[in-house]
Amino acid sequence: MDIPQKQQGEEEGNKMEKNEKELQRLLQTVTGPDEEARKAAHQKWDACAKPLGSLGLLETAIEKIAALTGSIDICLSPRAVLVLCADNGVIAQGVTQSDYDVTKIVTNHLAMGRTSVCRMAAVANCQVVPVDMGVLDYPPTEGVLNRRIANGTGDISQGPAMSRKQAVQAVLTGIELVREQKEKGTRLLATGEMGIGNTTTSSAVASVMLGREVTEMTGRGAGLSNEGLLRKIDAIQRAIQLNQPDPNDPLDVISKVGGFDIAGICGVFLGGAIYQVPILADGFISAVAALCAVRMCPKAEKAIFASHVSAEPAGRLLLDALHLLPLITAGMRLGEGTGAVAAIPLLDMANAVYGESYTFEQGGITPYVPLGGQ
Repeated sequence: MDIPQKQQGEEEGNKMEKNEKELQRLLQTVTGPDEEARKAAHQKWDACAKPLGSLGLLETAIEKIAALTGSIDICLSPRAVLVLCADNGVIAQGVTQSDYDVTKIVTNHLAMGRTSVCRMAAVANCQVVPVDMGVLDYPPTEGVLNRRIANGTGDISQGPAMSRKQAVQAVLTGIELVREQKEKGTRLLATGEMGIGNTTTSSAVASVMLGREVTEMTGRGAGLSNEGLLRKIDAIQRAIQLNQPDPNDPLDVISKVGGFDIAGICGVFLGGAIYQVPILADGFISAVAALCAVRMCPKAEKAIFASHVSAEPAGRLLLDALHLLPLITAGMRLGEGTGAVAAIPLLDMANAVYGESYTFEQGGITPYVPLGGQ
């Protein structure tokens, strides 16, 4: 027996409301950082036999992890990089060099351990977890988690990328990925993505969220020509004009001009705050997702760590908006989570000093004291 259209609509509306209420419930569980743990970690650093604060951002990163987890005993293993993969309908506007097939191909190679992030992750002793959030016409594949929201997004220059219900579902999926990893014992997560056209959607979201001109937020992505860059800017401008996303509502922005990867990574950052797992943000796309997460839940900032500053035009502006400083400045813009994974050995080295260095007392050295000045 067919369900009347009105009844179907009511059921869909109820489900959307239920999911959004669940998201709000989860966000309300996020507490502020443990400042006592941060202070204790700082004191432990100061006891290490070295000039005070001499490891700079590496020291503050360890202190921030202590504040997140509530413990001065820092463990960074096991760890994984979540690579969220999805296709974006806006590539129909000629905003990329590549076609849809590349997303599918690279997702397969992620599963086989052959891509750039896979090779870097092997060096960093980090598991790579590819996640299908909505790769176009992608079948179930061994080694790829199936978390499909839909078969790719809509063309944002012609209408919304997705429904609000789908945006909420994608964010909840990201949160759930963190919960699953936490239950497996994972102590550190990195964010990554794969999706042709996702610098276009990220530039659109960044432009709206930061209230900046599209031209200022938009770069060449994987290497567009001058003509291609103009098409990309035009597509984003048309998308924003048509969809009128509300900058005060990150879910509205994501649903109208974003992508499933952005929504899912936003959820990963929120999940890090909920489940007290540090999350290393990758580059431009991750930073856009991080900004959405913090605008949805300001306390989520405690779980977000900036690995590097993207070479994309908006890279530095996004980190400034998040009040985050990058561990690496290397002009990287590859994606896949490569920048985030590159930062893991730096944290390992910092943690080795923090946990294993001899103290001033053990070395028979008079402790340094802060004297002020330069």
